[in-house]
Amino acid sequence: MSNKDVKVAVGLSGGVDSSLAAAMLVAQGYNVLGLTMKIWQGAYRVQEGLKHACFGPGEEEDIASCERMAQMLGISYHVIDLSDEYEHHVVEYFREEYKSGRTPNPCIVCNRELKFGFLADKARSSGVEFDFFATGHYARIAERNGVLYVKRASDLAKDQSYFLYGLDSQRLRTIMFPLGNMTKEEVRTLAKSYGLETAQKPESQDFVAGGDYAPLFEYDVPQPGDIVDRAGSVLGRHHGLPYYTIGQRRGLGISVGTDPLYVVALDAQKNQVVVGPNDGLFSDGLVSESFRFQDPNTEASSVRGFAKIRQNHKPVACSLEPTGQGGVVVHFEVAQRAVAPGQSVVIYSEDGLVLGGGIIDAAV
Repeated sequence: MSNKDVKVAVGLSGGVDSSLAAAMLVAQGYNVLGLTMKIWQGAYRVQEGLKHACFGPGEEEDIASCERMAQMLGISYHVIDLSDEYEHHVVEYFREEYKSGRTPNPCIVCNRELKFGFLADKARSSGVEFDFFATGHYARIAERNGVLYVKRASDLAKDQSYFLYGLDSQRLRTIMFPLGNMTKEEVRTLAKSYGLETAQKPESQDFVAGGDYAPLFEYDVPQPGDIVDRAGSVLGRHHGLPYYTIGQRRGLGISVGTDPLYVVALDAQKNQVVVGPNDGLFSDGLVSESFRFQDPNTEASSVRGFAKIRQNHKPVACSLEPTGQGGVVVHFEVAQRAVAPGQSVVIYSEDGLVLGGGIIDAAV
């Protein structure tokens, strides 16, 4: 079978990465079409004029850019309305996690549930047929003992494999990451050579336009409460748990002694932000009851790998043990700072395979 007989749907976002992924696949002779998920309903008062992100009024501009790019490449283009699914699976999840004193990662949920789930499924159900789904993510796919794994990109500075740990082996068989072996500089250079209008478009990494989460809570306003130290002494007032995260120092509005204070815990039951010195932020490990291995036959006690507890975290050597309830305890070789419940832990092999991942429930 030649490439022209293989139909590939490319998830287009209006940025340089997804645009180049589509252009490269067209150049390689694949039968390419474009898909964009529409997620903005205009239900929140996100400010116009700010650098837009995944969720905000800039979506119309992105869709228009995708339409122009698809026309230039001579491919069909489809916009799939996932605004209801996004509200339910991403925005509501985001709000509930923050209200529970946890720090969610909406990008992981969006990738697993929306981009690689509802987008492809809803497109097919509407009559759009394709064999593979491709994106502009910086990641690769590798096989070991019959199991497909997400693998780190060649450019570790741009690697996005952390966000993709939820893609199981079966789903990976119909996914393509054309940019996995490229650097960002190479991507922009090649995009320019193709004449893509997105070649020099600035990156946008915020979840909500402007980076301000407040509009997502305008119909469910968080309640102010006390800022306390570990002994329970009241030091000040907070504006609502969603506006604080583990490890935060700025914006607390308190000053006690000469040593800086950081957020060390969020107590949803008492509606308190707990602060303390920096050394109180270090943990020897964590618990994840939702952890799942890419190879379901993996024994947790046999794993020695490298744990990443947020996207910009340098992986640390670790060992795992089962919790007895289906999850794992991750033991760090060196104590790590600001382990935040609600974020995800992703375990890598030495050669960069994503062995598994899960939501962090507690630091230990």
